[in-house]
Amino acid sequence: MKAIVIEQYGSAEQLVEKEMEAETPGDRQVLVDVYATSINPLDWKLREGYMKDDIPFEFPIILGWDVAGVVRTAGKDVTAFGPGDRVFARPKLTGRGTYAEQTLVDENLLVAIPEPMSYEEAAGIPLAGMTAQQCLLEFGEITEGSKVLIQGGSGGVGHFAIQVAKDVGAYVAATASGRNQEFLKQMGADVAINYEEENVVDILSDYDMVLDTVGESVHEESFRVLRTGGRFASVAAPPSQEKAEEAGITAGFVWLQEEGEKLRRLTSLYNKGALRVEINSKHKFSEKGLRAAHKESEEGRARGKIVIKVR
Repeated sequence: MKAIVIEQYGSAEQLVEKEMEAETPGDRQVLVDVYATSINPLDWKLREGYMKDDIPFEFPIILGWDVAGVVRTAGKDVTAFGPGDRVFARPKLTGRGTYAEQTLVDENLLVAIPEPMSYEEAAGIPLAGMTAQQCLLEFGEITEGSKVLIQGGSGGVGHFAIQVAKDVGAYVAATASGRNQEFLKQMGADVAINYEEENVVDILSDYDMVLDTVGESVHEESFRVLRTGGRFASVAAPPSQEKAEEAGITAGFVWLQEEGEKLRRLTSLYNKGALRVEINSKHKFSEKGLRAAHKESEEGRARGKIVIKVR
């Protein structure tokens, strides 16, 4: 099978095409023909080697941890899916990811793609959508009436977070550049803040929860808009526990725990019209396409998701 791999850490130029042998599914796994995948910051951070001590994969590494496609073969104990089924998932984090024509997925992580949903839409949801959901519902414990700030509301995790929070009944503020203010409102934000011209601490106070998708540069101001006892979740940089304690809040760095049930909840939101997948761009499944997609993600200005069309 064709795969795009890295054989050493470094720039996007390390992404190269390689012929690889497709793996055989285990008893409770399926082999999926990949139709689409998407780019997440995790991909290029691993490619650069930032996480090599925490996640020591062996080369060649196939990056990518979103998949939408069709079941090719299933293990002998798989009961929920069979050949020809349209499925999507965030597979386990291994060195044999989804920048490939086929990939293995554990049965319990797979979810059926709803009929109206395209493969490109499906590929954009799993990692970013489940991350947003886990931050808000599990870590943040938001409920109807909660006041929530999304730092970086126009990105992959951010635009899903706005929609998940609104579905719960929260009051949502979100930050983005000037060009994305209208987009924040389209996603459902009650308050859209242009970080290029406005400071959140001048506008917001006594918030219950903040989700940071930007990084350490917004941590201090985020702590200041939270009420005592509020919660701060970051997917971009570990927050200072000392400063969080001083502010009287709970803060944490959230790492996705992938589960099929979490993805099924997002599917339900999509089916009832409460979840939209914004696709910033689509790239071809090639060295050139993946390199361009990685560079686009690293710039940090993509609205929604960056998708790779494999088939």
